[in-house]
Amino acid sequence: MRFDMLAAPVDGVAEAYDVVAGFDEVLVQGLLRPGTEQVAALQALGGAVSVTPLAGRVAEAVEKTIAGSIAEEHVAALVAARSALLGAAHDALLARLDEAAGRSREPWPVTPAGDVAGENLLAAARSWLSDLAIAGWRGIDHDLVSHADQAVAALLAEPRLRRLGVLLDGFAGELRAWCPGATMPRVPVRRWADLWARAVLLAQPGALAPVPVGTVSGRLLPLGVDLHEHPTAVQAQVHAVLETADGPRLVRASVSAPKVDTLVGPGVWQLLRVHSALLGAYSEQRAMELTDMPVTAGGDLIWSDACAKAGEPAESFATARVLLAGATAAPVPPLERHPVRLAEPVLVEGYAAAAQDDVVTFTLPGLTIEVDGLHSAGPLTPALVAASTACVGLLRWDGRWLLQPLAVETPVKRKTVAVHAGAWAGGASDAAGAKAEAAAADAVKVLRERAGRLLRK
Repeated sequence: MRFDMLAAPVDGVAEAYDVVAGFDEVLVQGLLRPGTEQVAALQALGGAVSVTPLAGRVAEAVEKTIAGSIAEEHVAALVAARSALLGAAHDALLARLDEAAGRSREPWPVTPAGDVAGENLLAAARSWLSDLAIAGWRGIDHDLVSHADQAVAALLAEPRLRRLGVLLDGFAGELRAWCPGATMPRVPVRRWADLWARAVLLAQPGALAPVPVGTVSGRLLPLGVDLHEHPTAVQAQVHAVLETADGPRLVRASVSAPKVDTLVGPGVWQLLRVHSALLGAYSEQRAMELTDMPVTAGGDLIWSDACAKAGEPAESFATARVLLAGATAAPVPPLERHPVRLAEPVLVEGYAAAAQDDVVTFTLPGLTIEVDGLHSAGPLTPALVAASTACVGLLRWDGRWLLQPLAVETPVKRKTVAVHAGAWAGGASDAAGAKAEAAAADAVKVLRERAGRLLRK
């Protein structure tokens, strides 16, 4: 891995971020009556895509917005321009990372346009999202936010559109918590712009068409587990190398479950174990033999226990040292092209670690990188990371490269051992994990009993 190649700026990324930041600030006050600074930011957005196929539509959208006659199609054009800039930044950063890692990546397959499903529901979502943009984050109130409720309920009831429904439900909940916008002490400008733009894209006809799915067989060798927590949901995403007849390839496998905001830390694993044997195999550091497992073009396994069985022991660091460098990466789905999505597995060795106030940094030849993304649902701590000699982690981007450890080799009681962030995924075998799980078990039991009573009523 040529980490020194990540130290140099990637051409165009900073400029793309500046244009996007200018547009995001326009959304704070809204698109209805842009002032001088907002007009300049809109024109900069149009100029940034002036030599692309979007040029005509974005130019018209900018003109109509400045004139005060913006419509839904103009909102969609502005979002397309913003997303195109962030997509280009994503592609440039990913290309640099692949070059540094010597990693090959499959091209995205050409797929036919999907069928339009639930157009009336999508139209309702687009209408609300346009109203938000016109009002701006400072202009939101409870009445405006509540207009999403009916559309969200209908979207959640339609399986093909549930992805958008979940996004709008969470976004509306955030907005509601901050209402009224005029009194907000600060605005999460980039976050809300990202959520809003993502929703606008998914609300376009055909965006939520079924993803083409194939099948794959081979030996799955887990590298680590990335835990995604939200107040109402949790997901464990296993990053792995899949040995196939055509060679090793990088894949992901995810299991999810609903939760409540009071359940955090080690307790969330109990919600996930009932869904999949995958987490148990990972905790035991075993491979899994897959037969005709469904997989998307983007490298996501649609996990089914019926297509997998436990295999021989397979240690993550051995997998990383032997197979990771030669594994082919999956292409990124077009609508997923955003720098925040970058999460590429890498093996890091030969670094000097330093810690200050729980902030750990690794100094590598040509690059010093900060460690980020540790969670409280496993035994991996900043102190163990700071003492480590090797790390399997995810390279991420947040204006700079960051490393999220999934596992480290570190000295414990004068012996070098592997400590995994997701070690308790399939069940805690150590005393600390068992104690943490016992404390969470009562809460999970009470919640399940209450849910059962509600369902019986």
